[in-house]
Amino acid sequence: MKRKVVVLGGGTGSSTLLRGLKEFPLDITAIVSVCDDGRSTGVLREEFNIPAVGDIRRVLVALSETEPLVMELFNYRFHTTSELDGHTVGNLLLTASSEITGNLSDGIEALSKVFNLKGKVVPLTEDNVVLMGEMADGTIVEGEHNITENTDAVKRVFYKEEPVPTREAIRALEEADLILLSMGSLFTSIIPNLICEEIVEAIDRSRGKIMYVCNMVTQPGETEDFKVSDHIRLINQYLGKRKVDVVIANDGEIDEAMARRYESLEQKDPVDLDLEATESLVERVIHDDYVTVKNNLLRHNVLKLGMHIFGYLLEDKKDW
Repeated sequence: MKRKVVVLGGGTGSSTLLRGLKEFPLDITAIVSVCDDGRSTGVLREEFNIPAVGDIRRVLVALSETEPLVMELFNYRFHTTSELDGHTVGNLLLTASSEITGNLSDGIEALSKVFNLKGKVVPLTEDNVVLMGEMADGTIVEGEHNITENTDAVKRVFYKEEPVPTREAIRALEEADLILLSMGSLFTSIIPNLICEEIVEAIDRSRGKIMYVCNMVTQPGETEDFKVSDHIRLINQYLGKRKVDVVIANDGEIDEAMARRYESLEQKDPVDLDLEATESLVERVIHDDYVTVKNNLLRHNVLKLGMHIFGYLLEDKKDW
């Protein structure tokens, strides 16, 4: 019987992690935050009053086992002088499928059959949620895109209106053998899943361990000067009675030229593994060299990540 792994996140982090996880015999459910409001997604949200579809598209692509050409088509972004400019084919298909089926969850399910997914994709909510941010100077900023682009540091995030989570998301968390918080922007990808009260309550009811895959570099305005332990402390502030049990962290060296490039262009620095402080916060620290470079971008070695996550679950085989 396959172990049930639930991935909470959004954006590039979740999709990257899922590319590695799908190579292992696991029952995967990806719960995706739907507060993105930039570019194509933002336009479609406003016009059709639907949750964000951009991160859903990325996760569908990550879990898909269909032909590469179909995936290239799904990710194709129009570059034109018409109103199609900036839209991706996948975003348009998800919007159309949601309109036809009546909601985003059913729309995803319909497309999932076409893409032969190695897992299930579930939106956090069907509500057209708006993420709010309180900045360090007390300013309240509306919308994920504006929070990300604000030059001031983020103090906390919350929703303009409390969302109602999907039943599928609640059920998946309650039945999970492992709840996996993916790497990604803490305040705009991970924590948006944890500021929904019913989601945190479902995590508290679950028997599955809570594992966090820590970022390799800091995020300007969100986690500047953060070490691994700082990431865990911040996440624990948004969790309920239960806290992070296991963390996966990189201990590999990032090439000096690559590190300088990230620092100068994106103001991002490598996240240090402060092992002693981290071990005081969690039951287990899994660390290894996860550094890889793709298209001149730093990425986690997803197969190694997947292997270590699957290996951790195998250690608990006596409880299957």
